[in-house]
Amino acid sequence: MGLHQKVHQGHRLDENALRLEIGDVLWFIAELCDVYGWSMEDVARLNIQKLRNRYHDEFTVEESVNREEYREKKKEPVRNRYYAKGARA
Repeated sequence: MGLHQKVHQGHRLDENALRLEIGDVLWFIAELCDVYGWSMEDVARLNIQKLRNRYHDEFTVEESVNREEYREKKKEPVRNRYYAKGARA
């Protein structure tokens, strides 16, 4: 389907096809949670907490590129060329 192609190259997005693909992803996540004995609710809650800790009030490209965990590990982040011009997610 190529979401990048749809969003960044001006192609029409087929929302029905996207909905079907997201359904597949949900089933995969549900199966993975089942294997490990996790609830999807707990996984979602932990993800929200992680993002709040990382971005506080709102997402910014600057905070994403210069995340604390990169500084702690002295590791260079992977540069995402699609957000290089300050676009917001």
